[in-house]
Amino acid sequence: MILVFGGTTEGKIAVRKLEEAGTPYYYSTRGDEQEVTLHHGTRLTGPMDAQQLTTFCQEHTIRLLIDAGHPFAEVLHQTVAEVAHSLHLPAIRFERIYPTRDSSIIWCKDYTDAIEKIQEKGVKRLLALTGVQTITKLKPLVNLGVDCYFRILNRESSLRIAHENGINDDHLLYYDADHNDQTGRSQWSLFDAMITKESGLSGGFQEKVEAAKVNGMQIFAVCRPTTPAVFHIVNGEHGLRRMVEQLLPDFYPLHSGITTGTCATAASIAALYQLEGQCPSAVPVMLPNGETIHVDVHYGNNYAYVLKDSGDDPDITKGIEIRATLGFLPNDTPLTPEDEVDDDGIQPRILIRGGEGIGTITLPGFDYPPGSAAINKVPRQMIRHNLRHFLNPQFSEQQVPKMLASFFPSYNETEQYQSSILNIEISVPVGSELARRTFNPRLGIMGGISIVGVSGIIQPFSIEGFINSIRKCIDVAKAMGCKHLVLHSGAKSEHILQDKHPDLPTIAFVEYGNYVGEAIRLANEMQIPQITIGIMLGKAVKLAEGHLDTHSRMATMNKEFIKEMMREAGCSESSLQLADNLNMARDLISLLPPQELEAFISVVLQHCYDHCAPLFPNGQLDIEFVKEEK
Repeated sequence: MILVFGGTTEGKIAVRKLEEAGTPYYYSTRGDEQEVTLHHGTRLTGPMDAQQLTTFCQEHTIRLLIDAGHPFAEVLHQTVAEVAHSLHLPAIRFERIYPTRDSSIIWCKDYTDAIEKIQEKGVKRLLALTGVQTITKLKPLVNLGVDCYFRILNRESSLRIAHENGINDDHLLYYDADHNDQTGRSQWSLFDAMITKESGLSGGFQEKVEAAKVNGMQIFAVCRPTTPAVFHIVNGEHGLRRMVEQLLPDFYPLHSGITTGTCATAASIAALYQLEGQCPSAVPVMLPNGETIHVDVHYGNNYAYVLKDSGDDPDITKGIEIRATLGFLPNDTPLTPEDEVDDDGIQPRILIRGGEGIGTITLPGFDYPPGSAAINKVPRQMIRHNLRHFLNPQFSEQQVPKMLASFFPSYNETEQYQSSILNIEISVPVGSELARRTFNPRLGIMGGISIVGVSGIIQPFSIEGFINSIRKCIDVAKAMGCKHLVLHSGAKSEHILQDKHPDLPTIAFVEYGNYVGEAIRLANEMQIPQITIGIMLGKAVKLAEGHLDTHSRMATMNKEFIKEMMREAGCSESSLQLADNLNMARDLISLLPPQELEAFISVVLQHCYDHCAPLFPNGQLDIEFVKEEK
């Protein structure tokens, strides 16, 4: 059992991720204002001190604590940390994502420090965005003659606290529960300074700072409290789930994994460490959504590598070695047309190449032209963004030439390191062998696997990955000029449909697996003029009922609905009775008389069409029955 402390945006995210498990948990908030939907969780309200929390954990067999409270809820953090330590419970702190501290902001250790600095700067009129609970802490400024205005939630409890502290309505500004200003930021120009808390991206910190800068205000920010050492820290939904999977393995029935793109990024970061003679066992990787996870890394002779963690996804790349080798090249190194070197003005420039086991693109329709390494756009962006992050704050200009000198013997230390290119080569030793068991040869990616991933994380069953494969297949088919695609459920139906459509190239046949609805939507999104959906009876009876995802976890055979369609087709009573004893829908192919079967299939396909046609409004849609053998 897990106990989560929330009441924040992070609390809502924690609920969403824990609900994926279908396992009971508790969600605790101080008050009852936050609206949150719980299906498997139990809501608790009201604060708990250390003794109450200890008793609750013991009586309800709590095995993991998650603190997703506000960053400035110091009493909560200390209480959770104390109980976790005393009961030997693992504890996760779900932090926010914090931008790098802006040197133009006046940073304050606490409110006492803030009052002193506001006085030093001679502030006359101050806008306080630190929340209603901090009015008491800032009240000394009012007594010192600073004209203070406080922005609070427009609700009865907040107004009561403000009034109890002697703040009149004419010194209150309001925002709603979504942190939207009800008074408008145009009034900010009336103030010469603003004070806020370091509340992170989800707390609107950046927006407040930008608005204050636009209005020429001095900006004071109270630094967030230090997180107690007992916590395992995460700052996003993927990291939260992975940490829960690690600390409480039986909570989720299936575990998540990381994409080849995340593996390549982690290996690149580790290789950068290795160049400086450091070999950490894990490195932080920033995902596309801005959160950071830690990935285990290993080291070879002048390269670093990651062993692919696919979680419980049935992925053929599970456990393979994904390597990164880093080096610096002179700026005048000859490059091929397929070499993509970033020209964003930031130095050193970064070049990403594919090595052994990485496929080569041979057809149009991908992020990069034929001849390029099959390293997709998002993984390339991840590698560049993460290396930029590590190069700039971590390695000074004095260290980088030293790195160049050790790696590139002819390098002259007096040269500016900006004149070089950071070359990253990604390789997969078993990639060529694995590629034959993937979609790659059909997509025109030859000689190896692809480095892919949009979120950086693999969800169990790889739903996201499969749908992305559908998208890529349609993308390539369109780029090759295919105007008619045949969507099928797998290899067996594909062979039958290829015989029916001998005029179409192989690339026009796209597997939807169970995700027929997503495949149709993607074809419509990419403006394919004509699609044919090939479907066997087992999936057809599910689709006919409106299940656009036909996987057994989402839809089961509905015998009553099958009987309704049989009546619609005019089947006899004796045939209707057969439906009661069906094990699989395809059994009807051998059980029904030929005329009734033909009429029944016609009804089923019409129902399928009725559900699919709205998803493909601008093209020609056909649905073909694929007879399956027993």
